[in-house]
Amino acid sequence: MSAPGASRARMLLAYIACFVLWGSTWSVVKVGLADLPPLRFAATRMLLAGLVLLPFSGLRRVRPDARTWGMLAGVGVLQIALPYGLLFVAQQWIPSSWSALLFSTYAVWLLLVGRMLLPDQPLTPLKLVSAGLGLAGIVALQHEHLRGLSLSGLVVAGCLLTLVATISISVANVLVRRSLAHVSTSLSVCVQTLSSSVLLLGASFVFESHLPGHWTPRAVLAVVYLAVGATALTYQLLFWLLQRVPLAVVGAMPLLDTLVAVFLGVLMLGERVDSSLLMGGALILVSAALANLSPSSSKPPPDEAPGTPRSEPVTSSPREAT
Repeated sequence: MSAPGASRARMLLAYIACFVLWGSTWSVVKVGLADLPPLRFAATRMLLAGLVLLPFSGLRRVRPDARTWGMLAGVGVLQIALPYGLLFVAQQWIPSSWSALLFSTYAVWLLLVGRMLLPDQPLTPLKLVSAGLGLAGIVALQHEHLRGLSLSGLVVAGCLLTLVATISISVANVLVRRSLAHVSTSLSVCVQTLSSSVLLLGASFVFESHLPGHWTPRAVLAVVYLAVGATALTYQLLFWLLQRVPLAVVGAMPLLDTLVAVFLGVLMLGERVDSSLLMGGALILVSAALANLSPSSSKPPPDEAPGTPRSEPVTSSPREAT
């Protein structure tokens, strides 16, 4: 990492903060779900994140036209409202480490979706190998359950919802690259989080009105941590880093934050480490690494950003977990 006027120590701290904060989101979501219904939890997190990001959005300088507003809100459905709703629901039923690893297949889905929607994205042998390893990792991750025929319906649903959320974010990022490259990332993130929070609040009202929400200190801290620390702060750090470090360095961030997620799942939540987790995790991480080495994924538009769940708007470089 090298850049004029920026100390290596500051860049290293910013880089570490990004992947540690993003990696920790999976465990924090799991903790918050003990007190809050998933859609209400996700909606509150996005609303607070959007409000915190509002002063940095550039709305005072830039006024998008009606078409751009509509496209941002529409892409926000695919990039935030739908996937984060699914991810928060899914984490009720599967370990946080599984969620993080399944979400790591994002880089593979991005390659495949890009091939379908962007004509200049060829499907190279490296991409095919990456996709194959990712699918093998998903199967290996569930091997112990499949072998013992103990894979419950809720576990299957959680895995499928996580994969659907990951694919949805991949589609959204390709659409952003194709149609919204002229919009600054800070503005895009802010608009999408705020508009999606309204949709998630509406969904929570429809589907969760009968479910109690306990705003315990633990729940409040989880929402604030995810919104301020793992969204607003990390995006500002990322924008700063993108001007100072090679894209290859930024592209390694998803692998690092996934490792943090698995480690914290075991350490904080007592999640079990077995051969399925080790084998499946290794295959998925190698798959994601190969996808990040792909020439087409190494040259994202200069203003793109990751997340996300994860998490918050993500693109072909790093991404927010949830």
